[in-house]
Amino acid sequence: MHLRIDFSGERSIGPGKVRLLELINETGSISAAGRALAMSYRQAWLLIDELNKMFRAPVVTAQTGGGGGGGAVVTEIGNDIVRLYREMERRAYGASISEMRSLARLLTPSADKPH
Repeated sequence: MHLRIDFSGERSIGPGKVRLLELINETGSISAAGRALAMSYRQAWLLIDELNKMFRAPVVTAQTGGGGGGGAVVTEIGNDIVRLYREMERRAYGASISEMRSLARLLTPSADKPH
């Protein structure tokens, strides 16, 4: 199940943006997080810029570095967004599991699986 939250004014957050934040937390880098999601640095940066403009405070900030260069840090509000999104996702899944199983039983058999 994938959860997408649409706010007013074409603002939304879904699994891709949340996963990008998680990967920035893991790697400390927008470019590394983007690569892990098979997207360009520009694509990842545009998503982060969109998130930074969407919320009251920055979600990701640049971190200046020494010899190894800088990086990126997910802020407290960014971590709150990830936590809240994952909790909403968990609750939605739990509330819908019976219906999802019923829907799955209505699917045609997968072509790559034996019948």
